[in-house]
Amino acid sequence: MKHIHSVQNPQVKQWKKLLTKKERDKTGTFLVEGFHLVEEALKAGSVLNLIINEKPEWPSRFNYGSIPVTMVTDEIFNTLSETETPQGVLAVCRQAKIGQDQIKGKRFLLIDAVQDPGNLGTMIRTADAAGVDTVIVGNGSVDIYNSKVLRSAQGSHFHLPVVRGDLFEWMERLQQENIPVYGTALDNARIYTEAKPEGSFGLIVGNEGSGVNKELLAKTDENLFIPIHGKSESLNVAVATGILLYYLLG
Repeated sequence: MKHIHSVQNPQVKQWKKLLTKKERDKTGTFLVEGFHLVEEALKAGSVLNLIINEKPEWPSRFNYGSIPVTMVTDEIFNTLSETETPQGVLAVCRQAKIGQDQIKGKRFLLIDAVQDPGNLGTMIRTADAAGVDTVIVGNGSVDIYNSKVLRSAQGSHFHLPVVRGDLFEWMERLQQENIPVYGTALDNARIYTEAKPEGSFGLIVGNEGSGVNKELLAKTDENLFIPIHGKSESLNVAVATGILLYYLLG
């Protein structure tokens, strides 16, 4: 086991850079924190290095095999941690490299410009729970490896493909494969319960304020809306996503 005692250590500085999207994209790696996320990453075989503080509550259930472990001081750990009550364990993970030809399935969630990390993480987690095959995150959305997204998704990044992609290209691909694509809108749309689930679908959900790009909506097979029965102006996008996914699953 390696020990590091200085925040000026080059390895520590490199890990700290992973708190930025630029470095995550450059290196193809990212950090996860806490017992649950690290355990899920280990199960998926995504962990490159484990980082623990000097007084770890190291769960016996962790099976990390030959993965390198580095022990650091509390001071170092706190510079890397982004949680209020750190559990003393971090993992450096490799980003999944998934080509379009590797993505199969019949149930897809397409996310257009969702910017709140809590929302995006919850949507990924909900898609995982609902049995969605792939989540496609389009331009303008928060980074899929943002720490708050990872925490909100609770390990779902390691359970199903979550990829960045051009939603126009993906819509065209799904429609060519006879998979109906549903948009979400308030205008020129019908109540979601009038749609007839067929077991396969692409569902596009959009930005918290402006919704789905109108150019995308113009190319869908059908656009749906969820009626509001109370005085609220709208539903949270993650909540709406959950309602629609479970309905379209039939």
